[in-house]
Amino acid sequence: MKWVSALSRQTDIDSAIQEAAESAIQQLGKDQADLTVVFVSPQFKEFYDKVPELVSRYLKPGLLFGCSGGGIIGNGEEAEQQAAVSITCAELPGVKIQTIQSDTTELPDQDTSPSVWREWLKVNVEDNPHFVFLADPFSFRGEEFLAGVDFAYPNSKKVGGLASGAQAQGGNAMYLGDKIYDSGLIGIALSGDIEVDTIVAQGCRPIGEPMQITQCEHNLLKELGGKPPLEVLQELNGTLSDEDKKLIQSSLFLGIEMDPMKDNPQQGDFLIRNLMGVDRESGAVAIGALLRNGQLVQFHLRDKKMSAEDLDVMLTRYLNQGNAENAKGALLFSCLGRGEYLYGKPNHDTDMFQGKLGKIPLGGFFCNGEIGPVGKTTFLHGYTSSFGIFRSARRGAEEQ
Repeated sequence: MKWVSALSRQTDIDSAIQEAAESAIQQLGKDQADLTVVFVSPQFKEFYDKVPELVSRYLKPGLLFGCSGGGIIGNGEEAEQQAAVSITCAELPGVKIQTIQSDTTELPDQDTSPSVWREWLKVNVEDNPHFVFLADPFSFRGEEFLAGVDFAYPNSKKVGGLASGAQAQGGNAMYLGDKIYDSGLIGIALSGDIEVDTIVAQGCRPIGEPMQITQCEHNLLKELGGKPPLEVLQELNGTLSDEDKKLIQSSLFLGIEMDPMKDNPQQGDFLIRNLMGVDRESGAVAIGALLRNGQLVQFHLRDKKMSAEDLDVMLTRYLNQGNAENAKGALLFSCLGRGEYLYGKPNHDTDMFQGKLGKIPLGGFFCNGEIGPVGKTTFLHGYTSSFGIFRSARRGAEEQ
C-alpha cells in the first residue's frame, strides 16, 4: 500500500491539475493509481465538469473520487480563499473498492432490518468494509443516513464531509468515476487489506464535572443531578476564570457521553452539540440532539486555544495506540470555520497532524459538515476536524 498527495495553487484549471498530477506521479513512481481523490476550489466552478477528463489526461486514476471544497488540503498543506486543486493517489493491493451513490431522498425505513440497508447499499457486511462519504449539504439527509449505515455495518469506520464552496443546491460538484453529481451522496467502501483509523477533534474543552440527566423530554434538558440546568450553569460560572466566563456567554456547548460502558469518560468521548435556547422560568435548556434520562453530559467551551488543545489531545491519544507507524496515508475533513478563520494562520491542523504523527501523505478539504465517529456511533459534526487514516490490515506489514 502506498499513498501520495499533491497540491497546486495554479489559477488555470488545466495547469493546476497537470501540476498536481505530475507531482503525484513523481511521488508514486508510476502514472497509475487504484484510487485518486481530487478536491477542487470554487474558483474553478466554471470548469468543474472538466475535472475528470483533465485528471485522466495526465494519469490513470483508477477510481476517481472527490468533490468541490471551499478550502483545499493537499501535500499536508491548507489552501484557503484561493484557487487550488489537490490530488491524493493510493496504490491499494489486496483492497476491494466499491462505489456508492444515492440522492438520499428515499432511504430504507428506520425500523427495518440491517439486511435491507445492506441490500440498498449493495455492500456485503462480511467484507468488513470501511466507508468514505461525500455529500451535498443542501440535499443530504445526514443523520438518518448515518444512523442507517451504523445499524447495518456496526463494526465499520465511516468518515467524510459535505461538499462546500456553493451557496445553493446545484452549485457543488461530486466526482465518482467518470460521473459528476451536484446533489445527494457518493461514497466508497474499502475492504480487504485495509484498516481505517479515525480521529475526530471537535474543538472543545470540558468544564465542570460530568453529570447525569435526571429529567429530559426529546431535546429539552430539564434536570441535571436533580437541578435545573440553568442553576447548574450559574454555579459552574462561579468557579470559572474571567476568560472562561466570557466564553460561556458565546461559546458554550453540551457534551453527551456516547459510550455508557465507560466509567470515566475523557475528552473526546463526548458528542458536542449546540445549546439552542433557554427557558428562564423553568431553567431548562434546549439541546441540538435527542436526549435520554440517565445519560452522562458535561458542558464544554470552544475557542482557538481550546480547539488546538483538543486536537493535540486526540492526536497524542492516537499516537499512543501505536498504529501511526503503520499509517500510509490520510484524508482530513475540516470545518470551514476552522483554518485561518479560527487560528489566524494557515496550516494549523495539518502542521499539528504531521508534527505529531510524521509526514503521512495528507489530502482533504474544508467542509460544510464533517462525518466521523464519537464512541461507536457516526455523526455529522460542525467545527470539527475528522481524519481518516489508512493502513494495511496486516499489522506491521511491509510496504508492497
